Amino acid sequence: MPFVNSLMAALAFLGRHGTLAVALSIFIGLFLPALSATFKPILTETIIALLTLAFLRVQPSALTALVRRPAVVVAAAVWVMLVLPPAVAMLFALLHVKAASSDLYFILVLQSCAPGLMSSPALAALMGLDVALTVAGLALSMIIAPFSASLFTHVFLGASLIAPFSLGAKLLLMIGGTAAAAALIRWLAGSARVDGAGQAIDGLSVIGLFVFAVAAMDGVAAHALADPVLVIGLTALSFALSLGAILATTLLFLPAGRHRAFAIGLLAGNRNIGLMMAATGFAVPDLVWLYFALAQFPIYLLPMLLKPVARRLEQADRPAVSA
Repeated sequence: MPFVNSLMAALAFLGRHGTLAVALSIFIGLFLPALSATFKPILTETIIALLTLAFLRVQPSALTALVRRPAVVVAAAVWVMLVLPPAVAMLFALLHVKAASSDLYFILVLQSCAPGLMSSPALAALMGLDVALTVAGLALSMIIAPFSASLFTHVFLGASLIAPFSLGAKLLLMIGGTAAAAALIRWLAGSARVDGAGQAIDGLSVIGLFVFAVAAMDGVAAHALADPVLVIGLTALSFALSLGAILATTLLFLPAGRHRAFAIGLLAGNRNIGLMMAATGFAVPDLVWLYFALAQFPIYLLPMLLKPVARRLEQADRPAVSA
C-alpha cells in the first residue's frame, strides 16, 4: 500500500525531527492568529490524544520494572508535587511578588502547584529520555495533584480553587482511559508492530503538540505589539523558572542516573498551568492568560535546545549500565 507506506515515512520523518518541528509550531501560532483561534476549541481532545500516544510509546515490561522498584517514581512525585511547589510559592511571597502584581503572583502560584504536562512523556520520547519513568511519575503526580494543589493554593492564595474529589475523578478517568485505549491498540495491533512504529507514533505526537502550541498562541501577537517590554519580561521569567526547576531537580536526582534525573527535571520544570486555570473556570485576568501563553515558549523550545544535553547524559550513563 504505497499511500500507507508514504504516510508512515512522513510521520517517521516528523518523529526524527520532532524537537525542531515542535519549536517551529510556536512561531506558526504567532504568525497565523486565525489558525490559533481555529485550534483552540479542541485543546482537550489534543491532550487526550497526546497522552494516549505517550502510553503507546511505553513498553509494558519497562513500566512493570518501575512498578517493582517504585522508589524513584515515588520520590519524583513527592518532590514535584509536595516539596517544590510550596518552596517556590514561599520564594514568591518573600520576594513580595504579590505587592508588585497580584495577577502575576496568582498565576505563578498556580504554575508552581500544577502537575507536569500531559505531553511530558511525548517530549521525553522526542528527546530520547526515559518515557516509562516519565509516564509513571506523571501518573502518580496527577493522583496527588487535586489534593496538594487545593491545599497549597488555599495557603498561598487564600482560597481553595479546586474541588479535590471531582477533579481527582476526572484526572483518574483521563489517565486510566488513555492507558486503557493504548493497551487496547497494543493488543489489537501487537506489541511488535507498535514498538516498530515508534518514530511514526512520535510523528503523531508532534502533530498533537503542534495543534496545542498554535492554539495557545491565540492573542499573543497582539500583546507583543501593544506592550513588547511586558511580553519580553514575562517570557524571560517563564524560562528562568523552568530552567531553575530542571536544574535543581536534575542535581537532586543524580544518584538515580543522569538521564533519568534529567527526565524528572523536565517533569518538574514543565507544569500544566492550563489544567489549573480550568479549575478556576477560566475566570482569570488578561495578564494571567498572557503568561500562560508565554509559558509555552520554554515548554516547546527547551526540548530542542536541551536535546544534545540529554544525549550526553545518556551516553555518560551507558558504561555504568553495561557494567
